[in-house]
Amino acid sequence: MVTRADILLLGLQAGVISCLVGGLMLGIGLGLVVQNAHIGWLLALPAAPVGGLIGYAMARRLAKRLPPAE
Repeated sequence: MVTRADILLLGLQAGVISCLVGGLMLGIGLGLVVQNAHIGWLLALPAAPVGGLIGYAMARRLAKRLPPAE
């Protein structure tokens, strides 16, 4: 059974981890773009979707702990 504490922790963990990963990708990507390395766009553009996918994967893992619907 999933408790309120599990849902709260999911939100906190997903927010922190997603922000760290997305922020690092964006920062490194834009740093490369500023130095005329166009490969940096491959890091900068998908930064937000990758961060969202991390939270989505964490939520799916928590949802597997739910009992089956009757």
